[in-house]
Order: sequence, then C-alpha cells, then structure tokens
Amino acid sequence: MRLVLVTASVVAVCTSCGTARFAGGEDSVVAGFYPLAFAARQVGGPGLDVVDLTPPGAEPHDLEPTPREVAGIREAQVVLLLGRGFQPQLEEAAGAAQNVVRLLDTPGLGVHPNGDPHVWLDPVRFARLITRVGAVLRRPGAARRLAARLQALDGEYRRGLAHCARRDIVTSHEAFAYLAERYGLRHVAIAGLSPEAEPSPGKLADVAALVRARGVTTIFFETLVSPRIAETVARETGAKTARLDPIEGLTPAERARGESYLSLMRENLAALRTGLGCR
Repeated sequence: MRLVLVTASVVAVCTSCGTARFAGGEDSVVAGFYPLAFAARQVGGPGLDVVDLTPPGAEPHDLEPTPREVAGIREAQVVLLLGRGFQPQLEEAAGAAQNVVRLLDTPGLGVHPNGDPHVWLDPVRFARLITRVGAVLRRPGAARRLAARLQALDGEYRRGLAHCARRDIVTSHEAFAYLAERYGLRHVAIAGLSPEAEPSPGKLADVAALVRARGVTTIFFETLVSPRIAETVARETGAKTARLDPIEGLTPAERARGESYLSLMRENLAALRTGLGCR
C-alpha cells in the first residue's frame, strides 16, 4: 500500500508534488491531528484509508512519532503539516522534502500576528485549507462541497453572534483568536499559546479585573486541558465556567457518540451564545 501522510501543516502543493498520484482505496492518508483527519476523510471519501496519528483524548502538540511512524513520514508520497511548530516532532521528522505541504503557508490565509495556529476554528479559513486538501487529493469537487458546508456554518455563527449583551470571551489559553476576529469578539486569554503555560499572579489579577469591569459572566475552559486556571478566575470573580472546544482532537466519549468537527463547532456556538447573552 502506498502511504500518503497528512499531518497537520501547511499548503502550497501540487506544483511541488511531482509524481504523487492518488488511486482511491489503494492510498492511505495519515493525519497528524483531528482537523486534518476530518478534512481528509470528508474530501477523500469512503475509499480512502485515513489514519489519525494523535489518539483520542491526547494533546496533538505533544505527539512524538514512533520509529515506524517516522519511517512512514519519510516514505510518504505527500505530507501535509499545519506547521510553524504546532507539532514540532512531526515537523522535524518530515523535514523540508518536496513532498511536504505546509498549510499555514496557504496564500491569502492571513496568519494571526499573535502566532495562534488554530485556523480551523474560523470556518472561512478552514474552507481555504479544505480547498488545498482537495487539490492534493485530486478531489476538488468533494472539497468544494465541504467548503460550502463550512460557509453555511459561518452563516450560522454570524447570525448567532450578531446580537449579544457581551463581546468578551475569556478562555484558558490563546486558541480562539481567529474565531474572535471573524465574528467581532474580544478574545482575552488567561495564559499564552501553549496549553501548559501557567499565567503569572499579575496576569491572573489583570484578567480578574477585566472580568469584573466588563461584566463577563463566563470563563471558558477547553477540552483536553485542565480547567483549573479557568476555575481560579471564575472563583475570584463570581463568574461561572463553561467548555469551549478548540477541536484539536476528539475525546473517546465524543468519538463514541459520533461527534465531528461540524457538531463540535455548533456546540461551541451554543456555548458562546449562552455565555455572551445572545438573543
């Protein structure tokens, strides 16, 4: 079986893929983490074997490929990475070979100045990445159909967040810059880009003061990350906590329920509407 590796990095392929070919069920697509696995499965269809390297419930940032996986990466016909250090061990294993495609380099994507890599939380930007995946897999029609579903999701978000009592979303770490920018929200992160980052006492005090000053009622914690930091700010300010999913991966329970990127994005929208007092 010929291996096509789709991990999580950047885009600009086809002109550099050379002789890469795709032959339906004879190809295997390996994804570095869930959003790219979702994209590959949706675009590739049931005849394409897609393997997600990040197990359910695991943090994709910390993934260390096994020697067998490293060999597969180096032998792959196509490697899709999100890039820019999102999964550093995978990026190091893939290197800068001609078969490597880096999605954060997609023309017109508009990478956020704070370095936030979570482009898939903006349905419009994710649709651009889907188009690139469709070009790599030579399934542009399927990519267009999925991109149309993402444009419809964007419409749901625009309508759902149009009339809200509050516009500040306070989250555990800095994963929602693209979502906030797309829908006119103000994103306040307690910690930095790394899920393991610990805020200083001064940072906690500043966020607590902002929560009180702006009447924030909900502090959002994230799936796959401890809610401790969010609970600390909520306890100090009298706010409540709620989940906002960065959709870096599915938990085992979500996988068992048949959840998907689209269903989790709609759950996020419902959480935002409640937390922001939208009507």
